[in-house]
Amino acid sequence: MGEWIGHGRKARRAYGFDEIAIVPGAITINPNEVEIHWELGGKRFELPIMAAAMDGVVDPDFSIAMGKMGGLAILNLEGVWFRYDDPREILSEIAGATPERATELVQQLYQPPVREDLISKRVEYIKAAGVPVVVSSIPQKADRSAAICEEAGCDVFIVQSTVSTVRHISSEYKMLDIADLCKRTKMSVMVGNCVTYETSMELMEAGPDAVIIGIGPGAACTSRGVLGIGVPQVTATVDGAAARDEFYKRTGKYVPIITDGGMNVGGDICKAFAAGADAVIVGSAFAKAKEAPGGGFHWGMATPHANLPRGTRVRVGTTGSLEEILFGPARLDDGSQNLVGALRTCMGSIGAANLKELQRAELVIAPAIKTEGKIFQAAQKIGMGK
Repeated sequence: MGEWIGHGRKARRAYGFDEIAIVPGAITINPNEVEIHWELGGKRFELPIMAAAMDGVVDPDFSIAMGKMGGLAILNLEGVWFRYDDPREILSEIAGATPERATELVQQLYQPPVREDLISKRVEYIKAAGVPVVVSSIPQKADRSAAICEEAGCDVFIVQSTVSTVRHISSEYKMLDIADLCKRTKMSVMVGNCVTYETSMELMEAGPDAVIIGIGPGAACTSRGVLGIGVPQVTATVDGAAARDEFYKRTGKYVPIITDGGMNVGGDICKAFAAGADAVIVGSAFAKAKEAPGGGFHWGMATPHANLPRGTRVRVGTTGSLEEILFGPARLDDGSQNLVGALRTCMGSIGAANLKELQRAELVIAPAIKTEGKIFQAAQKIGMGK
């Protein structure tokens, strides 16, 4: 398996969203009659699209707005909302910085320590609105943060790092026991990120309610350039889905996989599900919402790293409301709005009545799928030519 890349060395071919297409089915369905809900930890959620744990995307009010529309938004415990009483001025300063100044400024503004009192305060604020509370923590702080979040009423706790494994080696700090955390808490636990069959399987064996797939594909992430690591999202998702299905056969426990990053338009999201995802995490599309705290800017949460930042601040602009981005009506022609409508229409076009059927759709390798016949769109920078 794989192709020779030199003497005695092979590399496996992997595929991203721009290199595949979904084949329409022999049966079609009214898009209004397809089912898109998914389950996490025994609970049903109406929208399988989550907002990413990034400060330019999600704040407490965005979490509430997303929750009221049937989705989930992840609030990052390492973000400014847990370091400052009112970080809105901080967010405006980041948005207003020059590109040359942005990374340095973000590094400085994330230096104040995370405050435990603000963890409880933010979780309780979102919970009081009657929507699910979802937070994300780095592994090093997960034990302590999970206890605080659970007491405050959190629903979903995510242990998230650039690369997540069960077998982490370090002599400088104590490793997080993922299996122990999953057993101790009543919250649903998600763990990520990973990109291989083997790692997905090992993480599932630790007992989380979901595993997150994706290293480096995000619009503001530079890990692939800085570290040279990653696997294109379609291949990573297919491999994660294979681990999920094998784990289910072996144990009877279904552990959803969630594709995180690299999806800018509705078509990318549809392809993630066709590759095997149960839900997706999206950042840049939601950073464009009027409700997003970044003011039209988006930056990765690895950007503040003091010595080796692996993200950048990108300008995405503000294009519409959260409702328009999720449900339309779309006012743009590039697929970045009415993401739910795109998913439903895709499912109807291939005859998938639910997400499980979409996961079994036929895929083709099609590197020219987005450019074939689109010479005028490309020349005029409209539609698929943007």
